Amino acid sequence: MSKALSKAKGFKKSKSGTYLSMVTTAAGAISVVKQAKKARTENDTLRLIDAAVSAAAIVTGLAILYRELKRLGDDDVLLG
Repeated sequence: MSKALSKAKGFKKSKSGTYLSMVTTAAGAISVVKQAKKARTENDTLRLIDAAVSAAAIVTGLAILYRELKRLGDDDVLLG
């Protein structure tokens, strides 16, 4: 069991794991967009603020993951 656990922990620090984390973080943006649209139609300022804070958290999370990907030395052309 500990061998599988250490392998899973290693995946988190791998390029594949970082890409997967970026995709799941970006997928959270879909719910934030839905929340913001609903807040606008209902004129709910508090929910709109919550959506904005959530969007900022998603952007920050993606920036951190991007930095980690750069540290791993990815050879992807798009990342430079």
